[in-house]
Order: sequence, then structure tokens, then C-alpha cells
Amino acid sequence: MLQHSQQSFCRSPWHMDLFIRALKETEDLNPGLDSLAVVRNLRRLAGCVDPFVQNFLGVMSNSSEDKPLFLDYWLSGFVGRGIYHSITDSGREEGVFLARDGTTVALAPLLMGIEAGLQQEANSPLSGLYPVTLAKNLGLSFLHFNSSLISEKLGPDGCWDNVTSPKIFTLSGTTSGTTDAWINGGMDGVILGRHLSGLTERPLKISDVLEGYYCHRVEGLGLDAAHHLISTLRRQNFRELANVSVLQEQVLASLNVYWKLGGEAERVPQTELQKIIQEGVHEFVHRYMECPMIISRCQWGARPYRGWPTRLALPLSSMFIHHTNHHQPCHTFQHCAEKMRAMQLFHQDGRGWDDIGYSFVAGSDGYLYEGRGWQWRGAHTRGHNSQGYGVAFIGNYTMGRPPQRSLELVQHHLATCAVSAGRLVGNFTLHGHRQLVNTTCPGDGLYSEIMGWEHFRVKEG
Repeated sequence: MLQHSQQSFCRSPWHMDLFIRALKETEDLNPGLDSLAVVRNLRRLAGCVDPFVQNFLGVMSNSSEDKPLFLDYWLSGFVGRGIYHSITDSGREEGVFLARDGTTVALAPLLMGIEAGLQQEANSPLSGLYPVTLAKNLGLSFLHFNSSLISEKLGPDGCWDNVTSPKIFTLSGTTSGTTDAWINGGMDGVILGRHLSGLTERPLKISDVLEGYYCHRVEGLGLDAAHHLISTLRRQNFRELANVSVLQEQVLASLNVYWKLGGEAERVPQTELQKIIQEGVHEFVHRYMECPMIISRCQWGARPYRGWPTRLALPLSSMFIHHTNHHQPCHTFQHCAEKMRAMQLFHQDGRGWDDIGYSFVAGSDGYLYEGRGWQWRGAHTRGHNSQGYGVAFIGNYTMGRPPQRSLELVQHHLATCAVSAGRLVGNFTLHGHRQLVNTTCPGDGLYSEIMGWEHFRVKEG
């Protein structure tokens, strides 16, 4: 096993599957340690032992509960590097892993949330769950934005050098201190921590918990029949646990504890602090709870735009629904990314367009994919491209319909996100492609579905 570890973990790609495998080996090498002892030791290995964390999760000791892990050299290095979160001066984010669903996850908040849930006693409040996963970091980012010239309170996301063998994750802009990967890990930590706190017995292996959450497959039964506790449903599950008032309370309380313990961030008066937190939490809720997760162009491997894109004049008045017709539905990030690359290739080389025509594309994997995005005019609905966003569902829906969860992403979350951000007018109209162009798109099955949506309008004239 040790030789296998050396070959596997030296110069390893940062895939979540590989970390889970490393965790399995760690658990196998330490059969005398229960799940809580394992995650506590992982935190110690990664150096997550500052006063704030220890205030909520406890001080590591020499008790039997904190018996040290036995790890070989290579495994120890891989796990330690994988959990320790940092951002270099060049914008490289470390301590993050690419999950099967195409999202990038920081391990530190994930594992600390699991630890908070495991050490929870029955019927007592989870006092440390939000502080160690999200609340403190969100608060410090809000304060940093208020006192500096950075353009964003939260984020950013980033790009892997290679999604097949990810080694380097580079942020797409100046960091706020709380990146998208940290937020993904923090949400997952809250979700899994809350789940574990409600169990009557601790799970035997944390690797099994992570495998069920990150390594799920939806091809067989489909997304609508998938287990609810999976990473694809991260935002939906987090919405069921948190709201604006809970987050504001947690951020405020976490910052006060942070300052009490000697934190370096500059104090501000409580009335000003509450205003800063209120504004910051509302932005967090909009970006990470109301809006759907959109897989960026760099994540699905887009080629560059050809020529010069035309900026849209926002807000737009319409949304146009399409199906891709000649494609089978895709149920995984890898498959959907392949479909996106194939569509872009056909649109650029086959039709001579500057880029993939659609603004956004919905897979059957539970995610939306960025086409031309929010700012740039697409090539999706002849004669109307400047008036609305073109959103396509991957598949042929002449007969059937996309998964209900994929439909909801577009009908509710993408539309709500666009309206609240000033990208669509509140009374926007929704049309099927066939209403404006001589085509059968988006198929009879999908068209009959969207006819019941709130903003659907019969074309006048």
C-alpha cells in the first residue's frame, strides 16, 4: 500500500476523487481512530489550529481522542498540502480540489464543518458550524471590501490549467479573501455537518460520507431521482438551512469573537458594522443562493471568441428557450463539457459564427453552462439577438422534457438572478424559439412545458 501511495500521490492532480482515496488509505492505516479523531488530526496536519478555530472546535491535546495519525511520507505530504488553504501573490489558489460535478472545493471549511457536526452532542446548538466554515471569512471579506479598492465583496472563481489532470487553479481576478472555492467548501461543510449532527451514531469512515456526496452518478435514474445529499444540489440544500437573518447573526457574532481573540482586522462601530454585514449578506444570498451555479467557459474548455463581441444594452426584455436537437442529454460534467465544446466547434467552424450561439446552456447534470454569458450578444434567435438571452437545453425534446431540476434552474433561478441583477426587466417575456423563427425548436415536449411558465407570452401578430 505504501508503494501505491508514493506512486499515486506524488505530483498528483487535485481531483476530489483522489483526495477521497487518500482519506480511505489514511483510515485503513489508522483502524483505532474513529471518524472524529481522523478529522481532528487532519486539521492539525494542515495547521488549522488558530485561536478562532480552537475556540469553536477545541484545542488539540494528547488525549486518546487526539491520538496522532500514522501516515507514510507521501500520503502525509499530499493530505497536508491538500487541506492547507492559501492564495499566492500570483493568484494561484491552493488547498482546493476539482469535484466530479465540475465545481472547485476548498477542503479546510469542508472538513471543519464535518468536525463541528461530529462533535455535536444531541439536542445542543451547533455553535461552531457557521463560524468555522463561512461566517468569519464572509465578515472579513465584507470589511476588506469596505476599506479597500477591490471591486468585489466575494469571490472570485477561477480556472484549472487542465480539468482532466488539474494541477494549478488560478483565480480570475483579485481575491476578496473568500473565494468561490472556499464558499463551495463552506456550504458543503454546513450541509454535511448538519447532516452528521443529526445521526444517532458517528459514521465509521468520513471517506464514505464524501464519496456519497461527491462521487454520485445520476445517469441511470436521472437527476430528479438522485439522492438529495449530493454536491450537485449544494445551493438548493444550503437554501433549506440558511437565510438572510441567520447569516447576518452568524457573521456578526463571528467577527465579535474574532476581535475578542485578538484578530487583526480593524474594528468598526457596531451600527456601521451591521450595515456592512447586511449589504454583504444580501450580495452573498443573491450570488450563491438565488443565482444558479454556472460552469464557466474556462471550466468546460471553450475556445476563444473570434472577432469582437457586441455588448448588450441591459436590461433586456426577453428570454428565448431552445433545445440543441441533435444531442442526447448529458448527465455528468465531463459529458456536458464535451457537448459544449462540440457545439462551439460546430457553430464556429460549421456555421462561421464568432462563438457558440447561446447565452447559456442547461445540462441534465444540474448545472448551467456559460455560452456568451450576460454581457455579449448571442446568435440564437435571428432578428432578436439584441433583445434577449438565448437559453438552450442539451437534448432533443420533441417528445420528452428535461429533468424538473434543470427546468427549475432556468425558470426560477436563472430568471430571478437576471432580474435582481438588472440584466432582465421584471416583466420580461419568454418565448420558444419557434414563435420567432420558422423552426420546431425547442421541440413539442419542451414547448408545452414553457407554455405554463409565468412569463410565457403568445407572440402578437
